[in-house]
Amino acid sequence: MTALRQRIAEAFVAACRDELQAPKPGNVHVFADGHRMTAADFERSAVAAAVPLTASVSVGARILGAVQATFETVGTNTNLGIVLLCAPLAAAAEEALASYDLRRSLAGVLARLDVEDAALAFRAIARASPAGLGHAEHHDVFAPATVSLREAMTEAAGRDRIAKQYVDDFTDVFEMGTTWLHAASVESSDRRMATLQVYLGFLAAFPDSHIVRKHGAAVAERVRAHAAMLRGGMASNIDDLLPEVMEWDAALKQAGINPGTNADLTVATLFADRLHNILLAARKSD
Repeated sequence: MTALRQRIAEAFVAACRDELQAPKPGNVHVFADGHRMTAADFERSAVAAAVPLTASVSVGARILGAVQATFETVGTNTNLGIVLLCAPLAAAAEEALASYDLRRSLAGVLARLDVEDAALAFRAIARASPAGLGHAEHHDVFAPATVSLREAMTEAAGRDRIAKQYVDDFTDVFEMGTTWLHAASVESSDRRMATLQVYLGFLAAFPDSHIVRKHGAAVAERVRAHAAMLRGGMASNIDDLLPEVMEWDAALKQAGINPGTNADLTVATLFADRLHNILLAARKSD
């Protein structure tokens, strides 16, 4: 592994760990396990996925390799959405040393995705078998791929927020997530608070597509509205906020509600921020 790929792999693991440190209501974190998974499962998954995610192979191969490594390590789907978002980001970071522009590089990576990328990603998605996957009328992951991965994601973008990122060059991550992260980082040096602000920002901005698939649009909208209320009156530190957050966390988990898509977008935001810092340091050293 080259020095750059090593730094990217370390950034990925660090982003996953940052996300686990924040008390994200309904999702797994160090304050409370849930959904038959533990924070340790997610940390082990991050370490296992980091090497294939940063291998010198196509985006589709990175996705499949990371999902396979995860199953070999923890035996379940802990990070499919994270991998789908972070594989193209990792590939883009490697190419961005020429321009130091991560988003421009990412746009090029997404534009070059092909049918083989789709075939490999389909295998990964079928292997992970996320809740509510079912069958699609067009570009079903259980059928042979006939279009590029980006075209397949375009078909799914209306019902899946992760797929949408492939269509609009990660607009949610770059224009929402990183903005919230930077603003929260100015207000507080506590990384957990900044991470929670990003997570609740996504959760309040739109219904979580994982919740929609599993529980329906009405439940997802109630969760979104509660997140907006909570974010609007947030305390300034974790200790003051924790009782209210943990009460909602317990209620969501008891109902089997997991805002998994927005947790995945949070990891992608943290990863993109760390990749930006890697590129910034490389530019300064030139």
